Amino acid sequence: MHDHLSPAETLRTALAELLEDLPPRAAAQAVDRLIANYRGTTPTEAPVLRDRADVTAYAAYRMPATFEAVHCALRAFAAAAPEDWAPAGHTDIGGGTGAATWAVSATWPGERPVTVLDWAEPALDLGRELAAAHPDLAAAQWQRARIGASLTVAPTALVTISYVLGELTGDDRAWVVDVAARAATDAVVVVEPGTPDGYARVLQARDRLVAAGFRVAAPCPHSGACPIVPGSDWCHFSARVSRSSLHRKVKGGSLAYEDEKFAYVAAVRGDGPAAAGLAPAPRRVVRKPQIRKGQVLLDLCEAEGALRRETVTKRHGALYRDARDAAWGDAWPEA
Repeated sequence: MHDHLSPAETLRTALAELLEDLPPRAAAQAVDRLIANYRGTTPTEAPVLRDRADVTAYAAYRMPATFEAVHCALRAFAAAAPEDWAPAGHTDIGGGTGAATWAVSATWPGERPVTVLDWAEPALDLGRELAAAHPDLAAAQWQRARIGASLTVAPTALVTISYVLGELTGDDRAWVVDVAARAATDAVVVVEPGTPDGYARVLQARDRLVAAGFRVAAPCPHSGACPIVPGSDWCHFSARVSRSSLHRKVKGGSLAYEDEKFAYVAAVRGDGPAAAGLAPAPRRVVRKPQIRKGQVLLDLCEAEGALRRETVTKRHGALYRDARDAAWGDAWPEA
């Protein structure tokens, strides 16, 4: 990896090099097939990514967005975790081409044991090729495993499950989250698409983690019941994704960026190293702030487990300036 490049830039460079041999038209056709697969019902016996064309299309179409979403979730978790905490090891369940491993390394730089589990051999192969560009990931283990009720995971500090649960049956989802909870000595992070269904899957995972003795580190300021009523709304956030020229060609877009909506939960084992000194956000901005003349409207999730709208006006001085700069997903101080 070039020292002057960030992990996100290094990943884009590595993707571009690997995708040079795939004509944009062929990539676009593979992306169309991939979208059709993801919008359908995928049985747990059949991975969505079946061959090199599928995983190449996935890498160009989805990997940058997955990286940014997971990176956003991990940064929020890192802000709540003890200052001196970093994962001593990482296992990514259903990791595919490894976007979450790049995101973990971007959040906590340095070498550590890394294992990526996925049932699609072509995805593992491409992930291994991409990881060769990143010295912190060069020694990562890429292992084929069925992501479902037969899954076993060795103990490790951090377990991530990103953009996977939607491909599983309800029983397999429960099993995978429970396996992650048993394996994680420190923390589990779950990321799903920022849709009502994705939020529902994250909420189910959150409930299982709390029942297993975990404490929520982010995004929630508390580990109690979510105050959002399922079906009426959903908790999700947004990550800005830079598009390379190749990315724009594959996706058929002209903008230099896109916004990836995602839902997530980061939880720490109650008696584990990451729990000592854990400081969740006092409150969390759960909607895009509304900036109006002389005031900012903030929708906040509070430590007491309630949702509240707060109006910050010019008379609040420095707090008003902070509110104007606040972003969706930011922590917000106590009232």
